[in-house]
Amino acid sequence: MDVTNFIILGVLAAGVLYAIMLYNNLVSLKHNVSKAWANIDVLLKQRHDELPKLIETCKQYMGYEQETLEKVMQARAAVSSAREKGDVAALGPAETQLRMGLGNLFALAEAYPDLKANDSFQHLQGRISGLENAIADRREFYNESVNNNNVRIEQFPDVIIARNLGFGAKDLLEFSEGETKDVDVKELFSG
Repeated sequence: MDVTNFIILGVLAAGVLYAIMLYNNLVSLKHNVSKAWANIDVLLKQRHDELPKLIETCKQYMGYEQETLEKVMQARAAVSSAREKGDVAALGPAETQLRMGLGNLFALAEAYPDLKANDSFQHLQGRISGLENAIADRREFYNESVNNNNVRIEQFPDVIIARNLGFGAKDLLEFSEGETKDVDVKELFSG
């Protein structure tokens, strides 16, 4: 075997090893996105289980606020459906509606001193608020994982392996501006 063949084999071996490293990195990024989604999914399930308890507690005190309670339950159903389907694009708007509904519900609860004093309501409000904060933290981690994946599959030479082996872009989990706005308590109690 002459030196030229040895160099060619060395370059080919290095190329194969490099391609394997790129592939393994892409697999790792894909699984990071899945793991981040699973973390959000667990929290969404926990909140999903707590919401009916909150609604039942509120129904005992908020007889005239059925529309608000129904909106929360409808948004809960939309979040659950999007979560079960893994539809990140539908989850964002559904989450926005649920968070706005919960904000309205908690603001309306201020008008019901007996409800606010209820231990079960206080516990559920604290638990759901804690879950909301955890979901926001996990959403940040998920979006960072998605961004790392999406950037990497578009970079050269990763793009060659990504396209040929079916690695695709993932959707960010985004909520609308309505979620970040404060609830207008004055508007809730007028009219």
